[in-house]
Amino acid sequence: MNGPLDGTLVLDLSRVLAGPWASQSLADMGARVIKVERPGSGDDTRSWGPPYLGSGDQKESAYFLSANRGKESIAIDFKDPRGRAIIIQLARKADILIENYKVGGLKVYGLDYESVRKLNPAIVYCSISGFGQDGPYANKPGYDFIIQAMSGLMSITGTGKPTKVGVAVSDLITGLYAAVGILGAYTRARETGQGEYIDISLLESQLAALANQASNYLVSGESPGLADNAHPSIVPYQVFETADEPVVLAIGNDAQFTSFCRVIGCEHLAVDARFIRNSDRVHNRQALVTLLAARLAEQPAAYWLAALEGQGLPVGPVNSIAEAFADPHVVERQTVMQLERSDIGDVPVVRSPVRFQNNATDNHKAPPALGDSTRTVLLETGLSETEIETLFKDGVAADSAG
Repeated sequence: MNGPLDGTLVLDLSRVLAGPWASQSLADMGARVIKVERPGSGDDTRSWGPPYLGSGDQKESAYFLSANRGKESIAIDFKDPRGRAIIIQLARKADILIENYKVGGLKVYGLDYESVRKLNPAIVYCSISGFGQDGPYANKPGYDFIIQAMSGLMSITGTGKPTKVGVAVSDLITGLYAAVGILGAYTRARETGQGEYIDISLLESQLAALANQASNYLVSGESPGLADNAHPSIVPYQVFETADEPVVLAIGNDAQFTSFCRVIGCEHLAVDARFIRNSDRVHNRQALVTLLAARLAEQPAAYWLAALEGQGLPVGPVNSIAEAFADPHVVERQTVMQLERSDIGDVPVVRSPVRFQNNATDNHKAPPALGDSTRTVLLETGLSETEIETLFKDGVAADSAG
């Protein structure tokens, strides 16, 4: 099977992370994604290493591999009129176009939305930027780290001082929001033939993803601030040290708290007036956490994990990434796939978490080598082998053979 988006053509003019994450999500669902890259260098992230898979000229950065599975790569210089004509021809027949150039940057090439929709009224065109297509910051460069800082995310993350999240979460969230918006617009476009323009920014995506913390501010008028590893509205819901290694408790309601107290031998805390309801526990957070910390420090992590999990209570270890991927559940679910690429061998990738029962794609492809599909796609546009060789010779196009 080829997935629910089988037959959908995506023209991907994006690079780095937010845009490629969106197009990879579509590829995971069976869409054909043609990634347009610069001849010679390609997507910036191809050189973002180490680590690399492979060596010498036959290598690919782990960063690039994380965001580009399932795609075809064409290396075309659309600053050249001949290359531009090829991309415009692909835009004519694409269902979806994703780009993350500077605001207005594609207009000079006739690849902005207004130009493309005249040729293809049904296209769903998604522009991803740091701050949106208008407003005071529209022309300001947007990078994930800057967005984490400006959005307030760093002000609620970390222990002792503002800290960024360990992955480029603002880019990833934006990519997922973009994919959701694209699918909504594409559904309507298939019904009506009327396309859509989507303006999505990293800043607004991250502000939206502040979720309950944003709501906490909007309701109270007060910025939440750092909470270390604790939850601002639920107690106990944080990291606790044991006799050897830390564990995470996520006691989400009063019934769970009562069961938790019984399992750890502290039944008296469940009937203590300071801790009976969650709101009481939030008001008396420090007193309760001090008591629980003393008790949990008496036994090793394995003891508490077994005891609490045995009663169905939410608890987990604080794993390294290596430990997470070695977890028997993760292994059993075949979360890691090995996808073959002729030049660098097996490529390990993380499977999409979206699992379809009736439309699961079995056409998984490794992230592409730069220009691996240039010749194929150019032939599909009607160019002859002689014309293609001329484009290669003039540096307008390139394939994976160089």
